Amino acid sequence: MIECRDGRCALQGPINIGNVVSVLAEGNGLFTASRVTVDLARVTEVDSSAVSLLLEWRREAARNGRSIRFLNLPDNLKSLAKLYGVTELLGEG
Repeated sequence: MIECRDGRCALQGPINIGNVVSVLAEGNGLFTASRVTVDLARVTEVDSSAVSLLLEWRREAARNGRSIRFLNLPDNLKSLAKLYGVTELLGEG
């Protein structure tokens, strides 16, 4: 579901309540570079758990002195982030 090379990672497929725990664990195991970029261009569907996932990855990076940024957030994920008032915390770009 996640492919990484030299701190650049691509996430693909759905992110939903059914798989978010495994995606979280996979990312935490792979995101070991000091600067990580996660491209979400190939994410096919999201629900509110995807917002929680990205926020947790951001917290985990901060706890470990790393930076993480997200690229190509799907429009429906952007809408959920706006609804929950966390758009700035996801900081696409």
